[in-house]
Amino acid sequence: MMRELEGSLAKTDHWVDEIATLMRWDEPHRAYQVLRATLHAVRDRLDVDHVAALGAQLPLVIRGLYYEGWHPSGKPFKVRDRGEFLGLVACEFDAGRDDLEKSVRAVLRVLARHVSQGEIERVRHVLPKAIGELWPFSMGGEGQAHHD
Repeated sequence: MMRELEGSLAKTDHWVDEIATLMRWDEPHRAYQVLRATLHAVRDRLDVDHVAALGAQLPLVIRGLYYEGWHPSGKPFKVRDRGEFLGLVACEFDAGRDDLEKSVRAVLRVLARHVSQGEIERVRHVLPKAIGELWPFSMGGEGQAHHD
């Protein structure tokens, strides 16, 4: 168990470092905050089955962040456009001087690097097109339909 926890802490540090590097931040706590807020916004827009499938692919510590404070009743939120989705993130992360959308895209890019392409595509597929387009397109699947 300790080895799994240590490995998960190292993976979490790596994800946070990747986000901070993409954003050119010297403050890893900001990267941690936007990671947490973005994971919560994605989670709260998914149905329970998709929440569980994505959560199963996250490292232990990040999985804990993802599920932190989750109450599945009343979910998924019926957020349909990019602005509303970014508003969910902004409820937990004050972008301040930084561009909120750029920060969210950095998190989604890192998530796409570390979660299976199939799972990312499933998540993108169930999100409205305007939200799904925040994910990087380099994974393929540009022509896939999205649900509204």
